[in-house]
Parts: sequence; structure tokens; C-alpha cells
Amino acid sequence: MSGLFDMAVPWWMFILRAVVVYAFLLILLRVTGKRQVGQLAPFDLVLLLVLSNAVQNSMNAGDNSLVGGLISAAALVALNYGVGFLTSRSKSVERLVDGRPEVLIRDGKLFEAVMRRAQLTEHELHAALRQAGCLQVSEVSLAILEINGAISVIQHLRKPS
Repeated sequence: MSGLFDMAVPWWMFILRAVVVYAFLLILLRVTGKRQVGQLAPFDLVLLLVLSNAVQNSMNAGDNSLVGGLISAAALVALNYGVGFLTSRSKSVERLVDGRPEVLIRDGKLFEAVMRRAQLTEHELHAALRQAGCLQVSEVSLAILEINGAISVIQHLRKPS
């Protein structure tokens, strides 16, 4: 029973390690793209699962105690809450954490550089266009890659016949 509660490192070390790992992963995932859980490709999901395993020991310092795990979990949840609170209160923090929406198509013109930078495939783009009722890029007035990874599409206005 004592192994559950005996910590190998001081309690504050779990919090410090959780902060460092959280910040590192937030920056890493922010830099790598705009995909969210709803838009994850299989390789993105595998990456997230492997990442969580890779950083586990860096957070717990080899400590497998119950208390150490609870402290790490509480620190991560508190950090996530804090980041959410800050992004809801500050536009500059929101821009730093979430990024900005990016225009993919304007007046039928596709911005391929934005597609490459966002690592968005033509298949993904065309699937979003079809969902919006567009069959071709030329039918699009505006398509925006939102900060949550979704693609918003506005069709050209059609004149009634």
C-alpha cells in the first residue's frame, strides 16, 4: 500500500514537469498544423498516441505512485483550463495559441501556397467543397481554413433565371 503514495520526487517537480511538457507539446502541435480531433487522419491519431507515451516518463520522472499521477493529471487539467481562460480573454494569446483563419480560395482562385503550408490535400479540400454544394473551385466565392481545422465555404451568388 505504501508504494501507491510514496513519491520518488517532490510534488512540485510533477507540476514543473507537466508545465514544461504541456508547453512543449502545445508549441509543437501548433506549429505542425490546424487539424483537430474531428479532422485527424489515421497517422495524426497514431502520432498523438505515441506522443502521449513518449512524454509520460518526462512528466513523472520514473515515479509510478498514485499521488504522482494525480498531481500530473491535475496540473495538466489546470494548465488546459488556464490556456482556455487566457485565449477567451486575450486576442493576442488566442492568436498565438490558435492561429488565424487562412483564405484557401477567393473568387475561384485557389491559393496553393496556403494549401501546402496547412498540409491540406486536394481530396480534403474537394470533400469540403462538395459538402458545401460546390463541384469546382470556380464556384467558390470564399473558402477559409478555420482555426479549428474546418473549411468554411461560401459559394458565388447565383442569379435567378
